[in-house]
Amino acid sequence: MAKITDTHADYKANQDRWEFYLRSYLGGNDYQDGFYLTRYINEDKDAYNRRISLTPIDNHCRPIVHIYSSFLWRVPPVRVLNSLEGNPAVSEIMKDADLEGMSFDAFMRQAQQWASVYGHVWLMADMPRSNARTRAEELEQGLRPYVNLYTPENVFDWKYERSASGRYVLSYLKTRESIHRKSETEVEATFRIWTPESVEVWMVENDKETKLDEMPNPLGRIPAVFLPAARTNIRGVGSSDIADVAYMQKAIYEELSEIEQLIRITNHPTLVKTHSTDAHAGAGAIINMDDDLDGGLKPYQLQPDGSNLDAVRAAIADKVESINRMAHMGAVRGTKELTQSGVAMQTEFQMLSAKLSEKADILELAEEQLWGFICQLLGVTPDVEIYYADSFDLRDYPAELQLLQGIKASGVRSPTLQREVDKKIADLVLDDEDLARAYNEIDSAGTTVLGQFGE
Repeated sequence: MAKITDTHADYKANQDRWEFYLRSYLGGNDYQDGFYLTRYINEDKDAYNRRISLTPIDNHCRPIVHIYSSFLWRVPPVRVLNSLEGNPAVSEIMKDADLEGMSFDAFMRQAQQWASVYGHVWLMADMPRSNARTRAEELEQGLRPYVNLYTPENVFDWKYERSASGRYVLSYLKTRESIHRKSETEVEATFRIWTPESVEVWMVENDKETKLDEMPNPLGRIPAVFLPAARTNIRGVGSSDIADVAYMQKAIYEELSEIEQLIRITNHPTLVKTHSTDAHAGAGAIINMDDDLDGGLKPYQLQPDGSNLDAVRAAIADKVESINRMAHMGAVRGTKELTQSGVAMQTEFQMLSAKLSEKADILELAEEQLWGFICQLLGVTPDVEIYYADSFDLRDYPAELQLLQGIKASGVRSPTLQREVDKKIADLVLDDEDLARAYNEIDSAGTTVLGQFGE
């Protein structure tokens, strides 16, 4: 007999991976608690835990997720409400989307970030049951639609079916609403099961399952939106933005442990002695040996020369470069002077821009579907239009400005060239309102530009 806690086959296959991505993003104690360091042969538990506590985590996953988010949300999305225009519930939703004080823009930004980490999240629209007779009475009671975000580990099961129109429709969804640990052995969790016909609420306490409530689904469909970071061939599972980065970060974590071990052992060599010899390690320590001790058993120290330290550091630098290449972040996250050519750098910017544009399209589609459910809950035509930025101006402004200044100083006596260079420089530093006026001033200056800069 099926249990409420039973999960989808793809849930079981990806559960450990989701936890790894989450810990890789969080870093700190959460990452240490994952025990991702490889244990040495014959290393006991205490020595292993001590090595984990001494090994720092160089977190690359979190910055990459937030860099993507900063580009995507540099320009807020434009929403054309149409049938919802002037609806008093909309202003409340925009200010407090999840009934916990988070604005709708902040909610969508959080959803995008968690989708980048896990690979996908689920967004749901819901509305409390009401006995009010009119919309005005519902607003007076504070009853209006709200949205929820579910990370993958809280969506236990789902099912898609092909409708008569040929479109796949979500026909079953099981979510864990809350979990409460009463003690080490007692766990209480609340589940909600959605179908197009009904919504069931269940309480699970250890192995005991109790149905708390069952109500008809007023929408006739499950108000859930699947938001992936990138699509995969598995319906209901997305691809994480840090899938490859997390494993490369783990390799760096291993090598940072090797560096810590190498430095500590080099500075504090291992003392080899018999049990009866009175000796302590440390600078200026005195070793007392028995007079009749066999000369072949005299104490000595084992100390590596530390020559591998530079090799390990170089390996880490190579892995960081690989992370930047995988995430198209070489020109964004570079901390030292770049040696790329202008064409190579522009190509990398274009690849990052294309990735961001794809993510913006996914966000746009998901938000349109979410507003469609909100419209249905409010009883209006679902015709809200959402527009996310589809072009991301990823340019190396200092390099472009240096190039243009070099052209101006080249001595080429061409008024046309000088005017166009001036326009390019104006384009780098002025916004649209001032740019048109600057263009007119440059064109009206005529050959004066050549006299100022060409001679």
